[in-house]
Amino acid sequence: MFRAAQNSAKLTFKKIYIIRHGQTDFNLKNIVQGSGVDSSLNDFGRAQSLAFFEAYRHVPFDKVYTSALKRSIESVDMFLKAGIPHEKLAGLNEISWGRKEGQPITPEEDAYYHYVLDQWRKGNTSLRIEGGESPEDVVARMMPAVEHIFNRPDEKTILICMHGRAMRILLCLLLNYPLRSMDMFEHENLCLYELNYTGSLFTVEKYNDTRHLIRLKSGLKTVY
Repeated sequence: MFRAAQNSAKLTFKKIYIIRHGQTDFNLKNIVQGSGVDSSLNDFGRAQSLAFFEAYRHVPFDKVYTSALKRSIESVDMFLKAGIPHEKLAGLNEISWGRKEGQPITPEEDAYYHYVLDQWRKGNTSLRIEGGESPEDVVARMMPAVEHIFNRPDEKTILICMHGRAMRILLCLLLNYPLRSMDMFEHENLCLYELNYTGSLFTVEKYNDTRHLIRLKSGLKTVY
């Protein structure tokens, strides 16, 4: 699915670190956030962010990319304070989960969300959640951001901080999996996917890695 950048002759090897943002109170309370909720990290999320920084501060990142949402930017705050160049790309924002973003989920709404997820797993990835986006909608607005990131040959080592569902969609794009397979990419708050890119092929070196959080209490695993 990600072919435009792969065909670019100017591309060379890259190391890509993709992380999900740290925990927020919405995660803790099992409230769906989505792109319409611009929440901040809670204390545990900030501790996760610091733990990741301590584990990976030695990596010579050329650039940090985040979504335009605060929880993504705050999760890499220590790297930004260290002077690493940063760019916000709204194309990396989380999927829009519709009109009920930011509200507690009732049993009826939970059943509806799971119906939608099941439809996506069956391949109906053009289905929009009520008032929100479909995975294919996310791909359409994500692709310019992806091409922007990967068409910079001077940036050999990059850090991308984004969101759970959007990260699953990005990994499908990069690894050439159909969108219906996105739930195979498990994620937790401040988990890491580490990829290598040859200019034509992505390979995964680390998958949902949370070893840098081992000294913290277990974070919350997101259902959606």
